[in-house]
Amino acid sequence: MLGLLINDMEQKEMEYLLRRELEELLMDLEDHRIDHMVKRAMRERYRTLFQLFRRVADEKECLKYMPKRTKNQ
Repeated sequence: MLGLLINDMEQKEMEYLLRRELEELLMDLEDHRIDHMVKRAMRERYRTLFQLFRRVADEKECLKYMPKRTKNQ
């Protein structure tokens, strides 16, 4: 377990960067031209980034980016 001390401005910046990355991944996951194996790696990255996002964003923002459940989960 690691700890991280950041101020409010750094928290907002981290939240913004994570939000942008999550939105880009969501958009790419909908692209039918991307290979299934690549999408699987993208979903894993999305889960990791979402876990980080949960630590800096409020609950209302987190609900917007909640990963969708698939039939395999």
